[in-house]
Amino acid sequence: MTPTVVLVPITVLVPDDHGMSVLAGLDGVRAVRFEVGEPLPPGAEQAEVLIPGFQAGRRALGYVPDLPNLKLVQLLSAGAESWIGKLPDGIMLANCRGAHGGSTAEWVMAALLTIYREMREFADAQRERRWDLHKTDTLQGKRVLTIGAGDLGRQLRRRLEAFDAHVTLVGTTAREGVRGVDELPRLLGDYDAVVLMVPVTAKTVGMVDADFLSRMADGAVLVNAARGSVVVTDALVAELRSGRLRAALDVTEPEPLPSDHPLWTAPGLLLTPHVAGTCEGNFERAYAVAASQIAMFAAGGKPSNLVRGEY
Repeated sequence: MTPTVVLVPITVLVPDDHGMSVLAGLDGVRAVRFEVGEPLPPGAEQAEVLIPGFQAGRRALGYVPDLPNLKLVQLLSAGAESWIGKLPDGIMLANCRGAHGGSTAEWVMAALLTIYREMREFADAQRERRWDLHKTDTLQGKRVLTIGAGDLGRQLRRRLEAFDAHVTLVGTTAREGVRGVDELPRLLGDYDAVVLMVPVTAKTVGMVDADFLSRMADGAVLVNAARGSVVVTDALVAELRSGRLRAALDVTEPEPLPSDHPLWTAPGLLLTPHVAGTCEGNFERAYAVAASQIAMFAAGGKPSNLVRGEY
């Protein structure tokens, strides 16, 4: 007689009620609710998976020493810089690649269209009851260099091409349809817009410095949908004040931006407070990806979104 095999469910620490309802439908998973910043509940020490809350960062890192069975940290964000290099050996880290690429690409499209079609200027004219009829620029035909060839970059390329823009993706290494990052010095001057969609790594922090910016074409637009630390802020402010470049930033260094920071008054800048992925459905999209990754782990495999620090 074949003995019955009883599968013990894995325990997953979940930071919100929506996640609890999503994970309740997964076989082999026992979800335990916790509040970020509060003591862990009874039974949490059995957890093999930790889902930090959105933007929990360092606060959730503090739980790791109290979780002896922890094997996987499953993020709800694409960015993983708060966790890379902070986990003990043997604990996997997976991001939420595939959840926020569409929303972030949508923000980039909105930013570029706002700049080229002068929507802010027309809004100013409306407030002043002034009929400001004039010709604007267009996204059609623009050459856009997208640094980051992962989900975010591919999502953006699809949208840009629908607007008849010409897109070149740049990744860590050259491959079919993607240029290598080592080609950037000779590429930058040929593009109307440069979009940053890279993770934070030792190679990307400060990559957009004075030299990088000086190689961009006159009148070009820098769009940062990555992280603020990718750009050397003082160098960008200098270019904006000269009037040679324009920019759209959803992220800054530091965040939140102090009220006396020079970026607030820099000319030619469209600035939003890190909201590219913050829109309706972001929780649902994030947990759909997180649940798929945890299901892989519960079945004995490795999540497909393991962080390797590449772009």
